[in-house]
Amino acid sequence: MNFDPPETQRMVAEAARDFAEQYIRPHVMEWDESQTLPVSVLKKAGELGFMGVLVPTELGGSGMGYHEYIAIIEEISKVDPAIGLSVAAHNSLCTNHILSFGDAEQKARWIPKLASAEWIGAWGLTEHNTGSDAGGMNTTAKKDGDSWILNGAKNFITHGKSGDIAVVIARTGEKGDSRGMTAFVIEKGTPGFSSGKKEDKLGMRASETAELVFDNCRIPDANRLGPVGDGFIQSMKILDGGRISIGALSLGIAKGAYEAALKYSKERVQFGKPISSFQGISFKLADMVTEIEASELMVHKAAFYKNAGRPVTQLSAMAKMYASEVCVRVANEAVQIHGGYGYTKDFPVEKFYRDAKLCTIGEGTSEIQKVVIAKNILK
Repeated sequence: MNFDPPETQRMVAEAARDFAEQYIRPHVMEWDESQTLPVSVLKKAGELGFMGVLVPTELGGSGMGYHEYIAIIEEISKVDPAIGLSVAAHNSLCTNHILSFGDAEQKARWIPKLASAEWIGAWGLTEHNTGSDAGGMNTTAKKDGDSWILNGAKNFITHGKSGDIAVVIARTGEKGDSRGMTAFVIEKGTPGFSSGKKEDKLGMRASETAELVFDNCRIPDANRLGPVGDGFIQSMKILDGGRISIGALSLGIAKGAYEAALKYSKERVQFGKPISSFQGISFKLADMVTEIEASELMVHKAAFYKNAGRPVTQLSAMAKMYASEVCVRVANEAVQIHGGYGYTKDFPVEKFYRDAKLCTIGEGTSEIQKVVIAKNILK
């Protein structure tokens, strides 16, 4: 068993690292403070192939697999998790849903624009009163001739305001029926389709989160993805891959926080020597790096299964749950190692600490991951 990443993966990681250092690092706190989504940076990421990582080359993508994808998300997230989150949501949710369930005409129509980041993508499943209980959604789609009329709202949507296109799941049957929801693609500017409230968040502030609102929004049946009633089933499959994305995001946060803490511990002198020489600090660092190593192995094992087309539901849930909980613990300890300075915005661990918590919530809470894992092991 070879644990050395292939040359392609190393090259991709280096390119993502250079991109993050040049285009992201100088502006991290500026974007965080102003809650600005830097769309121009996402478009630059598109030029480098980071916004269509899993898309085949014939559709304008990079044609790479999940190991390379993890490397890109990880390297960007080590510098700014908010940008890592936006890149991940664009790739694994909106783009991947169309790629996985669209027909040839739909893929040719939308995927090249998404892969190049000419268009920024959003994905809408969550609603105000239906977070984990997605089957109870209130947004409806009613058939009217050759069209569908959508009414309702989605919330906590990444790129809810700035997105050019959204994949949206709406109820076409009875509440609670897993075969009662259907996926649709809606382009910005469609009458009746608008953005609502933008959330004011604890962390990930440069990654825009907002409502999508549908008021008698009419779209053609040609914008329906897959059969009527398959939307929820499709979404669960998309979330399998999305959880690998959050695992990669968590890995980047954990590594970024750990590396900052390690550096600080070697430079900070107390009682005449670096604080890293004290067992209380060195043991923290040992725990941090060990948990990061375990997270990395789990996330890449899930990627291996995903690339091979093997069932990945349990593995991706385990990787997402573990890596996200680890990144919260590592970020917490990184602040502790910095002491009072860790509580200030002069050091990067303050932002890693705020950003980390989203990973245990987004794309299924840690509790929901346990539900998924338990269902699989008890089948």
